[in-house]
Amino acid sequence: MNLIKKYIVLPVNILIVSIFASQCFAQSQTPSADIQQQKTNSYLSIINKLFYFIQQNYVEDVDPQILYEGALRGMFESLDDPYSVYMDKSEWRSISDTTNGSFGGVGLQITKPTINTKDRPAYVEVVQPIDDTPGAKAGIQPGDLLIKIDGTDTSTITMDEVLGLLRGTPGEDVVVTVKRKSVEFTRTLTRAIIVNPTVKYGMIGNSGYIRISEFSTTTAADVQTALDSFKNEPKINGVIIDLRTNGGGLLSAAVDIADKFIDKGIIVSTKSRVSADSRIYPATPKVVWKLPVIVLVNRASASASEILTGALKDTKKAYIMGERTYGKGSVQIPSGLLDNDGFKITVARYYSPTDINIDKKGIEPDETVSYPEFSEEGKADWERMEKDDVIQKYVDEHPDMTEKEIAAYAEVLQKTYKIEPWFLRKIIRNHVDRTKPSRLYDLDYDIQLNKAVEVLSSGNWNKLMKSTETLKEQYARREAEEKENEGKSESAGE
Repeated sequence: MNLIKKYIVLPVNILIVSIFASQCFAQSQTPSADIQQQKTNSYLSIINKLFYFIQQNYVEDVDPQILYEGALRGMFESLDDPYSVYMDKSEWRSISDTTNGSFGGVGLQITKPTINTKDRPAYVEVVQPIDDTPGAKAGIQPGDLLIKIDGTDTSTITMDEVLGLLRGTPGEDVVVTVKRKSVEFTRTLTRAIIVNPTVKYGMIGNSGYIRISEFSTTTAADVQTALDSFKNEPKINGVIIDLRTNGGGLLSAAVDIADKFIDKGIIVSTKSRVSADSRIYPATPKVVWKLPVIVLVNRASASASEILTGALKDTKKAYIMGERTYGKGSVQIPSGLLDNDGFKITVARYYSPTDINIDKKGIEPDETVSYPEFSEEGKADWERMEKDDVIQKYVDEHPDMTEKEIAAYAEVLQKTYKIEPWFLRKIIRNHVDRTKPSRLYDLDYDIQLNKAVEVLSSGNWNKLMKSTETLKEQYARREAEEKENEGKSESAGE
């Protein structure tokens, strides 16, 4: 059995821990261990006999692989843990491709339900587009559903078949039908060699900006390169670390980045009933980054992103802005099996410096900054505009539009489609940029980033930090508020 010996955190991704094969299946040493072992042996014997009984007696021939995969899926589903799952060849290959960092395709990290029903079709869901890839340039977003690939309904095919349709020779096209909430539209993606850079950085006025899309083996070093470059900026007022829509990656990378800002105490700890999976990751004494830090998060910031955010929040090293994070605080071990398949299983939970586990709760920002919700009329007009395909046609006829031309065309569109101008400009800009490297930032559209730049420029960071809460304080406040609300509800009921 080939165990991957790293911790990875994905949101929906994975947290990989360094272990030995024997530890993966270690028995709990309790007084009833002998009885448990007897029961285990008995159940294994029954499963083994039943496997052969079905093969020999079922009314039709049964492929043993079907029984094998079904048994493994059933065992993991019985745990009632969305992060402990069996992965067939295609699912395991998808993880390996992403981890290796280079593959041919359209640049979309995807997932797919194993159960397909009429009420909930098993469409492919986009976890995250990779920067500067065909999928990202086409404006595909996390949460989008790919309901068709080259005309094939994705709810009716396996993940392996999905990957076979999306991947192919660089330069060839693949057409995807995308469903975003109630809106459906198509995009033609030209396959390319996919390389997944995880860090991009630059200056926004006097503020340093670092966008981390994923935590990989090179991420911490790339962040250090960014910080070193900022030290040459004489008027720099601080740094913004953008973790929005970052689903995770290597735990070690998140720890190493936090260590650049924290000089003492615990960065994160993991707790498990297996001692080998319980660890404390301390900060190392050194000179750390001293200027103000703002961390941007949203509902798709998960796992390693939350480890870094929680560490900086609990140690009062950063002001957190944006939206409440996803809330994934568990540790998984993925392991390869004999048939190029594999599994991942939860073995521990991780805890912030103030000993808080954020699983299913997330991290509430110090300052909430959200995008306005669309009205029903706006959603209907957006869907109509996508079906009309007016933007793509216009941009094809007017390549290399300037910002002034983009704004002018947005005003024209608004006469027909009742959508906010800033959002129309963003959609047009996505089409204009589809054949160019992705922008580091988009201040015309990004109200969260604008707010972060404003805080650093105002010089109020130190004052704001005095009012921030650690996660322990935040969770205590939430609990008190919930109890108070329950009391009011009970009083109202009387």
